[in-house]
Amino acid sequence: MFKTMTQRLIHVFSRTLPLRLIRRSPMLENAQPNGGKDLPPSIVQHCQHCARASAEQLYAQFNSHFEGLTELEAEAIRERVGPNQTNDQQPMPWWQHLWICYRNPFNLLLTILAAVSYATEDMKATLVIGSMVVISTLMRFVQEARSNKAADALKAMVSNTATVLRSDTQTGQSRTVELPINQLVPGDLVKLSAGDMIPADLRILSAKDLFISQAALTGESLPVEKQANSRMPVDCDPLEQDTLCFMGTNVISGTALAMVISTGAQTWFGQLAERVMKQDDQPNAFQRGISKVSWLLIRFMMVMTPVVLLINGYTKGDWWEAALFSLSVAVGLTPEMLPMIVTSTLAKGAVKLSRQKVIVKHLDAIQNFGAMDILCTDKTGTLTQDKIILERHTDVLGTPCNDVLHLAWLNSHYQTGLKNLLDVAVLEGAEAVEMEQRQNRYIKIDEIPFDFDRRRMSVVVSEAADYHRLICKGALEEILSICTLVKLNDETVPLTAQLLSRIRGITDDLNQQGLRVVAVAHKVIPARTHDYAVADESSLILAGYIAFLDPPKESTAPALKALQRKGVTVKILTGDNPLVARKVCKDVGLEVDNILTGSDVEKLSDAELAEVARNTRVFAKLAPLHKERIVRVLREQGHVVGFMGDGINDAPALRAADIGISVDSAVDIAKEAADIILLEKSLMVLEQGVTEGRRTFANMLKYIKMTASSNFGNVFSVLVASAFLPFLPMLPLHLLVQNLIYDVSQVAIPFDNVDEEQLSKPQRWNAGDIGRFMVFFGPISSVFDILTFSLMWWVFKANTPEMQTLFQSGWFIEGLLSQTLIVHMIRTRKVPFIQSRASLPLCIMTLLVVITGIGIIFSPVAGFLQLQALPLSYFPWLIVILAAYMVMTQGVKGWFVRRYGWQ
Repeated sequence: MFKTMTQRLIHVFSRTLPLRLIRRSPMLENAQPNGGKDLPPSIVQHCQHCARASAEQLYAQFNSHFEGLTELEAEAIRERVGPNQTNDQQPMPWWQHLWICYRNPFNLLLTILAAVSYATEDMKATLVIGSMVVISTLMRFVQEARSNKAADALKAMVSNTATVLRSDTQTGQSRTVELPINQLVPGDLVKLSAGDMIPADLRILSAKDLFISQAALTGESLPVEKQANSRMPVDCDPLEQDTLCFMGTNVISGTALAMVISTGAQTWFGQLAERVMKQDDQPNAFQRGISKVSWLLIRFMMVMTPVVLLINGYTKGDWWEAALFSLSVAVGLTPEMLPMIVTSTLAKGAVKLSRQKVIVKHLDAIQNFGAMDILCTDKTGTLTQDKIILERHTDVLGTPCNDVLHLAWLNSHYQTGLKNLLDVAVLEGAEAVEMEQRQNRYIKIDEIPFDFDRRRMSVVVSEAADYHRLICKGALEEILSICTLVKLNDETVPLTAQLLSRIRGITDDLNQQGLRVVAVAHKVIPARTHDYAVADESSLILAGYIAFLDPPKESTAPALKALQRKGVTVKILTGDNPLVARKVCKDVGLEVDNILTGSDVEKLSDAELAEVARNTRVFAKLAPLHKERIVRVLREQGHVVGFMGDGINDAPALRAADIGISVDSAVDIAKEAADIILLEKSLMVLEQGVTEGRRTFANMLKYIKMTASSNFGNVFSVLVASAFLPFLPMLPLHLLVQNLIYDVSQVAIPFDNVDEEQLSKPQRWNAGDIGRFMVFFGPISSVFDILTFSLMWWVFKANTPEMQTLFQSGWFIEGLLSQTLIVHMIRTRKVPFIQSRASLPLCIMTLLVVITGIGIIFSPVAGFLQLQALPLSYFPWLIVILAAYMVMTQGVKGWFVRRYGWQ
């Protein structure tokens, strides 16, 4: 049981904890049961002690005060215990980051080759190979450091805060401040309210109707109530203690004042995270795609390198030279710049998105943004203006009634849970003076908080000593299910089937006008001292309805059309009434053939739901788990699903989606579950983000296609030349220098332009397509390599071992320039330079490569690299070969696009 719950913990909180407190990792195989009591005994004992301690004992233990810590006291404690972060969040030392940038398989292979060259006293090769390692490592180190700095700055814009009491050192008075979660220290006093994440392990000092969702920690599906005075045994599991709240859980309803008793790695979750982080990371979809592509190239290298070794060894008779050459070929096949290209491209995309009011919390999410083909979103605030107006307050027959407004106002005013937009509209729409005068007659007795199963909430108030009044408001069907009487023309009559039909007719008419209807009911109960519960919501009197208007945004219709043009299907997942949903969708131009409700979803198996969900655009009257299930079955069909939401009820679906999208005004739990935060709640902003995600992915794909195809062509050319030439077609040193120059030129790819056609549909990794591309386009370069061999052999008579330097110099230049030009050919499906132009940085880097390559053979460096100056008569031939190469590549590209398409 514990293993199952902890696996759920890892799955959920890898998406929800502040700043990714834990990475996605498998659970330890040797995890023990008993709710985590295999954690250090000191943690369990500390929790049990704090759960039973009095407030005075806690203040003394943590050197705190009921006014809160002072800034100086908090700073001193923070210096002693460290920030409120788990080990996974601690900033990485520069030397450790540098080591991680170095330790990829490609650099290790280069290092081995450099060591072999040094052992054989080949200092030239050692110098060149060592330069490749240093340049590759430093470029990645610098780019990632800049990327991480940019990402941290972006995340800081939407980082979560906690409401903390601070004592003023001069006045001694308490004041409330908002602090970043990582600044909390043991002894801090924290205020909690609905929607808050629990920022550390806390002991409740006072609470009112506080309900906490601990599902991910304990497996309990229902929220649990927390209070200041424990009713649990001393030695019970700390997770069951009703006075403790644990980092990473969240407040469903109510308010509380609590003391921080543990932070960072010393929290219950921090200890679990430390154990789990010892396991290997589970890659996400983006990382799996990169891994497949990398292994495609590595497998190709592992096959081709031995073939090159055998052919050169048998034909030349020098096995040592053949081994060095084959290792150089292996280096040429390795995409050592891939980590740097990926990181810098993602970082550039994230910074550009931030200018468009889109904050990327996790860089990998950018690719999922571009790959998204289904967007599931709530209706309120996304399609509509997120400004709800109280339009009507009527009795059960639809006649305006102030008594209904009064009951609704009492309910909204006295509830301590999350006041949503409906409550705000009620409070603002009521006549404030009159209500405040009436308020003086009432005392709040208790509250039954809202939950998404009941879809209603109640308050209990008293205006006389001998009776209480329970006032309940919520969704119409849920209120009708607990009503037995109706207030009709100042009389209370039974709720008959005929009256029920009439009520539904009236409310349906309101819904069809686009009004959201909330029912209001009440009953009088003899005064009592014990708490009220859900069971008390029965035999109520239906008083009437309050109806709200949430008009559509003007930008919604064009945004939906823009997303549709981008190949993104928008599906509406709302808890609202089907009639209201249909009216709003019609107003924004969204076609609605059929609507699936939450009750329909419950009747369907996953397979049936998957089939229905494919063709359904609008889902209404959904509970949170319905939304999560719909997102999950869509993903299982192979779709890349995004979910946009901002409420507590959206958190499960945000976690289940490939890419969770929220807004900066969302509740804490929604923001932490999301990968993308919008600073403006608009589908148009989202469409811009999708476009940038695709642009980022397209530029990453360019590098991989270029590397794969050119590497394949080079190896094919080497195999052909090795079989017929009496000498090596190129020295290992030449291959390394050529590869180094080419790799440096690729740093401009993240800044390249992207054709509109590549932005018009979702993009995702396809290793098979890359392999096919490599097989078709790689041999094209080999054709012209062989023509260059023939040119050097027959025209320039470089056909003896004494003339091999001239031969190798000719292929060195042709190979370098053809590799560079293929960048412009492969970057677009159009005609390069005419129909599609590369960005200025990429053009400049291309020109620099051409100048550098030709400059090398005419400079003193040529002798050091065992190259020589080429006769000027070589260059007209070179221009013809390169021009023919480009023409043939363009022709094959046209055929390839017609046959296989172009990603």
